[in-house]
Amino acid sequence: MRVVAVLVIDSVNAFDLVTGGQVFAAARLPDGAPGYAVRMCGEPAMALASGQDCFTLQTIWPLDAADEADVVIVPGGASVFDPDIRVVETVRRAAARGAVVASICTGAYVLAAAGLLDGLRATTHWLLADDFAGRYPRVEVDPAVLFIDNGNILTSAGMAAGLDLCLHLVRRDYGSAVAADTARFLVVPLQRDGGQAQFIVRPAPPQDATALQPLLTWIEQHLTRPLTLADLAQHSGLSVRTLQRRFETQLGTTPLNWLLNARIRHARQLLETTDLPIDRVAEQSGFGSVASLRHHFAHLVGTAPRNYRKTFGDPATMLE
Repeated sequence: MRVVAVLVIDSVNAFDLVTGGQVFAAARLPDGAPGYAVRMCGEPAMALASGQDCFTLQTIWPLDAADEADVVIVPGGASVFDPDIRVVETVRRAAARGAVVASICTGAYVLAAAGLLDGLRATTHWLLADDFAGRYPRVEVDPAVLFIDNGNILTSAGMAAGLDLCLHLVRRDYGSAVAADTARFLVVPLQRDGGQAQFIVRPAPPQDATALQPLLTWIEQHLTRPLTLADLAQHSGLSVRTLQRRFETQLGTTPLNWLLNARIRHARQLLETTDLPIDRVAEQSGFGSVASLRHHFAHLVGTAPRNYRKTFGDPATMLE
């Protein structure tokens, strides 16, 4: 079992704090055992900010309990712009001993203050990207992604992107099946890729945002078919134009891009959980050829399928 320490910083953002604990607390291994022991670590009494209100949170674990954690999560909060030196030293020690250190939203300011992001690509809430870049010029700030994985150092964008980051860490540790079960338990999307754009200025989805779910389920069940935009429109009973508009409004993407990502997700699952040859993975995930799989996989995941399997594959199923 891996130990996760969520740092309860002064004036911490309530959503970030709960996200950092709830995702890992919900993760269960195939035998039902918990995947993580979660510790909320901070000073005896810290202020917790929620909207315009503020109240006091009493912590059970002291801040130095984070020194024993495998994963240290730094939420955002009003105090990050002038972070407590004890918090900065805590994340610095964690990184030095090889622990995973990840920030949610403006928690990236603490990582930068500790020098952990120097020379690295990082993200935070898009609204503060310019301020962040101005304060920490050695950091390559990318405000247009949900999260960035630099190995043991990870950063995420605003608020809900913390869910994606934490699910990504669950997937890294225990595979796609455990991450998917965790997401289903939390009733959140299975996973948005880190490279997906932040939703910066987008109208709220309509009340019938679930109307596309039957089509999305059908697509998942027919990934091996050479689906076209016309096929998707015909199955949904909509015109191509209307279908494209609904995908853009409700999912923030195009139908064909959603299909591509669904195929990538399935390919990742096959690479993680089976010993199928790469050509069979390409066939069963709907890419048709190894060349097509490699091209799209490298573009969206950032590595080759074979390298991905070496990193995330189950050792019991991997071929020599």
